[in-house]
Amino acid sequence: MMSSLLPSTQEFLNNVNRIGLEMTEAQTQLSTGLKVNVVSDAPDVISPLLQAQASLSSAQQITSNLGEVSTEVNTGEQAMESATSLMDQVQTLSAEGATSTQTASGRTGIAQQLQSIEQQMVGLANTSVNGRFIFAGDTDQTQPYTFDPTQTDPVSSYQGAASTRSIDATNGTSFPVALTAQQMFDSTDPTTNVFTSINNMVTALNSNDQAAISTANAALPGVSTYLNSQLAFYGTAQDAVTAATTSAATLTTQLQTQISGIQDADETQSILNLTQAQTEQQAALQSFQQIPRTTLFDYLG
Repeated sequence: MMSSLLPSTQEFLNNVNRIGLEMTEAQTQLSTGLKVNVVSDAPDVISPLLQAQASLSSAQQITSNLGEVSTEVNTGEQAMESATSLMDQVQTLSAEGATSTQTASGRTGIAQQLQSIEQQMVGLANTSVNGRFIFAGDTDQTQPYTFDPTQTDPVSSYQGAASTRSIDATNGTSFPVALTAQQMFDSTDPTTNVFTSINNMVTALNSNDQAAISTANAALPGVSTYLNSQLAFYGTAQDAVTAATTSAATLTTQLQTQISGIQDADETQSILNLTQAQTEQQAALQSFQQIPRTTLFDYLG
């Protein structure tokens, strides 16, 4: 279709349209702070932009997960430190009860103290964070143990499950962050079972059985060593969480910088572009007003 407009008029309209688009683009960048607001703004950068945004979302989620598990790992480490300290007390009291000069009543009193420590151990095994029993494995809504001092063996059987929980790092790896109370306090190996070792000593002291007391006392150092090795797991987990958190923070900063470089507008340049477009618009209008107008009367004259 042929245009009935004069070439000069058509050129003016084209320029006005171009200038209008430039003004709109500059105004949009200033109002949003972004130079990429729709795909047509920069089709070639959309793919890397979306990839960077997806990676950033993943890094931020990993950081959030690490923050949550950090509290649990730290609490677990504190609980195990308390457990090893209590185990030291168990060895001290047991050594007192094992002396040949100790009286039967004295041993009964020591047995009561040891049973109190055993109850504290159970409390540590039942440690919870934000409503989760952190040593209950994958059934973290279930309390691992109950304690009934009226029973010959006051500690219940383990009520939790195995622990398969691990945490992802931004480098694509994952690592375990929890042991179960059964692993740490209630090992299937009686020579490393905290509850069994204390209860054996309590029973021997109450019976005033020197041979049984000596046997129970001799087993305690091995149990203590085992408990310390479980504490070491949480120290390692703390280091891993710290390293993963630092790595995630670094990656997050890098991705934010990358995204900013792709989509953030240069405010100064946008202002200059808007000012220039406004100036061009005014100049175009002024120039159009100065173009000579030819009417039918000019031809009839």
